[in-house]
Amino acid sequence: MGGHHQIPSRSTALNTSLAASLSVVLLVAALGWAVLRPAGRSEALVAVPAAAVAIVLGAVSPEHALAEAERLGPVVGFLAAVLVLAHLCDVEGLFTACGAWMARRAAGRPRRLLVAVFVLASVITAVLSLDATVVLLTPVVFATAARMGVRSKPHVYACAHLSNTASLLLPVSNLTNLLAFTASGLSFTRFAALMALPWVVAVGAEYLVFRRFFADDLPAVEPVVDDGPAPGLPLFALITVGCTLAGFVVASAVGIEPAWAAFAGALVMAGRALVRRRVTPVAVVRAAAPGFLAFVLALGIVVRAVVDNGLADALRHVLPDGSGLLTLLGVAALAAVLANLINNLPAVLVLVPLAAPAGSGAVLAVLLGVNIGPNLTYAGSLATLLWRRVVQERAERVEVGEFTRLGLLSVPAALIPAVVALWASLQVVGG
Repeated sequence: MGGHHQIPSRSTALNTSLAASLSVVLLVAALGWAVLRPAGRSEALVAVPAAAVAIVLGAVSPEHALAEAERLGPVVGFLAAVLVLAHLCDVEGLFTACGAWMARRAAGRPRRLLVAVFVLASVITAVLSLDATVVLLTPVVFATAARMGVRSKPHVYACAHLSNTASLLLPVSNLTNLLAFTASGLSFTRFAALMALPWVVAVGAEYLVFRRFFADDLPAVEPVVDDGPAPGLPLFALITVGCTLAGFVVASAVGIEPAWAAFAGALVMAGRALVRRRVTPVAVVRAAAPGFLAFVLALGIVVRAVVDNGLADALRHVLPDGSGLLTLLGVAALAAVLANLINNLPAVLVLVPLAAPAGSGAVLAVLLGVNIGPNLTYAGSLATLLWRRVVQERAERVEVGEFTRLGLLSVPAALIPAVVALWASLQVVGG
């Protein structure tokens, strides 16, 4: 991490202000394309050329670009493995079983369905990462609400919010967590111990806001008994996911990248699915979302150009220093604002190296900001962008105004108590 923000010497004659302007334009172009995604084209189509332009024109030195790619390599490898693992869990019928469980638990009552969605989405986000909640659970929630004859909006919005908020628990729940995990200096279990209370508090706060905000969409109705046959739980998928999680803990303890444990889990699931002809090799590769992985790498390089050309210095002046409660609140608030301005992935790439010298508490406060904050706007996180795409594919209308109003209520309601919970955890567990 040392020397991370020194402006590199450039062989090109690009002056600093021109380099800064170019970097910002490239970042806006890459993020703008990712938000809009015309005709469903890959996010990488603009980000990869933007990274190349930044290197060729000298906005970022080749050495810094390579260093950024090496830093992001294990994270991108991990993301690919988890995406494959989640897809194969879907093939095995895990999410169908989840839908049946939700319907039985709800017994025709919308409020009970909301509780079931909150429980499932929180667990799936924490264990299988937020992409599984957005891409795989959201369609199941749609189908379950339709089968029950209840309004889908509160339950579908819950998937979007919890893909962000419920991703606080484990280092592997979110790409942002993985990026911060190495900088935090914490073990896998210590990270989880410190984030457990903030996770519970944030999810609980979200639930209270949802109950109030969607009161009209959650009428009290008479319970309906579901006598239909329940699909069996896919035990092989559950056992593999359990072993993969245990693998993360062991890998962390012995200093191995968590990507290897995720890769092993994905390999076991893929091997079985391929032998049984349930998937094709092409489907496995497609599940890893190579275009999205290229986007993450390229975006990292473009963000590095912005950091090298003044953003790090500007943020260093406004980032609070220390580990007190007010400081942690300030760090989390800044992270939340930045996530909504430039997306949470660039925000974490910029802020974590700056927060790391203040200790693990400051790094985790950044995570609270970049994971809860994006519920305010569509562009705040890649998960929300992905969710919007899934919802639009089902011809469901999502109004920007309504999404933002809900975010204005839920983000402060979840973020402030979560930071207080983190501060309390740091006093008890220790950073």
